[in-house]
Amino acid sequence: MSDHPRPLMILVAGPYRSGTGDDPERIAANMRAMNLAALRLFRAGHLPITGEALALPLIETAGSRVIGDEVWTEIFHPIAERVLGRCDACLRIGGASQGADAMVRVARAAGLRVFERIEAVPGCAGD
Repeated sequence: MSDHPRPLMILVAGPYRSGTGDDPERIAANMRAMNLAALRLFRAGHLPITGEALALPLIETAGSRVIGDEVWTEIFHPIAERVLGRCDACLRIGGASQGADAMVRVARAAGLRVFERIEAVPGCAGD
């Protein structure tokens, strides 16, 4: 990371439910894509985070019964928006996603850097 003076805290925003029909295997594939991006960011010296990593345990603890129920909606996107308030940047990955696009809008409104490709993140171009 010689081209950047300090590690960035980066929210990885990508599809979670979008295009899955709430199929658990397809959701898991979306999570894997976000986690792989987060791992690449970590190995480049950054502090990556996904909203899902914080939201899903709270959603379960709060008693959500099904994706999209009242408890799920109370926590899922709002926690990512709160995390963005502490982040330096947002990395948008994957395909169509209203939620990920909303995180990009929140990041831009807060004046954060938004990366549309992981290769654009300092330290990630050559790996």
